[in-house]
Amino acid sequence: MAEQDLLSNDEFLLDDDIFAEDNFSTPKAQNKPLKDISFFQQLPVQVTLELASAEMCLGELTRMGEGDVIALDRMVGEPLDIRVNGALLGKGEVVEVGGRYGVRLLEVEDIGLGGASD
Repeated sequence: MAEQDLLSNDEFLLDDDIFAEDNFSTPKAQNKPLKDISFFQQLPVQVTLELASAEMCLGELTRMGEGDVIALDRMVGEPLDIRVNGALLGKGEVVEVGGRYGVRLLEVEDIGLGGASD
């Protein structure tokens, strides 16, 4: 490479001010408007009432027949778990409403919306 091809430092025109802090402005904090979440209030969710459970081996299950009883891990009258899309919402009890089963909420877990208002 010939010496005439090399550039001297004087030939580089750098504006030192482009790196000054004034040129890098930080975004100004703005009050974000609250998001309208009414759309989400209309989304269907799967509500599951978990009365009780039992653990058994497959062999026991295949030997069961009509009239056999599976012993569950809850006592009669003990509250059942209420789950929404698999997440625990709270506890409840079975009630009868107009000839149909229903559930009365006894306890609701402290659930947040995880920043839905951000």
